[in-house]
Order: sequence, then C-alpha cells, then structure tokens
Amino acid sequence: MDQPSKSIHVGVAGTVTISEIIDDLRAAEEMIRRFERRYWLSSADFYDLYQQGMLDDGENSEDFALWAGFYTIKLDREASLQLLSRERTSKLRATTHAGIITIQPIEPILQLA
Repeated sequence: MDQPSKSIHVGVAGTVTISEIIDDLRAAEEMIRRFERRYWLSSADFYDLYQQGMLDDGENSEDFALWAGFYTIKLDREASLQLLSRERTSKLRATTHAGIITIQPIEPILQLA
C-alpha cells in the first residue's frame, strides 16, 4: 500500500508540507518571543501600533520591520494550518463509522483550492 503524501497544493506557488508549515510557525514564534521580551509588548499589540504607523522610525525601525515580518508569517501559517485542519476534519467526518472517527498518523494528500 502506497504511503500518502503530506504535501498540499497552494496554487501556482507550488506545494508545501504540513511539516513545513509547523516548522515555519515554530521559527516565527521563537523570533517574535525574542522581540516581545526585548520590548515588553505582545506581538498583537505591537503589530496594531505598527500597522497604524504609530511607532517611531528611529534606531529600532529594523527590529520593527523584522518583528512585523515574523508576526505576519506566524499569522499566515496559523491560517494555513487551520484551513488544513478544517479540511482534514471534514474528510474525517465523511468517513465516520458508527459515529467514531479514526485518526491515523499518516496524513493523506490535502489540497487547497
């Protein structure tokens, strides 16, 4: 029996694996935690101020650009993971047996429209 792939299609940009999404999330979260500890501010609150253009363009502007970038990656990967999880859940619900869902550690091919 062939082992299913964990790759998903994300349009013309190519494919990405679930593992890559999780790895990106982990790396982005590690970086934003460093900025949160350095500036004593949650990333959500920082990003709100950043998006509104309320932060100075002084000596910390490079940090702020990096922080915003990593936070954006985090939000994007969380959205991708949630979408994949919903797709997987939907497929699992469609294959229930007597109301019981069996989850196997081997992921099927997941495709995004």
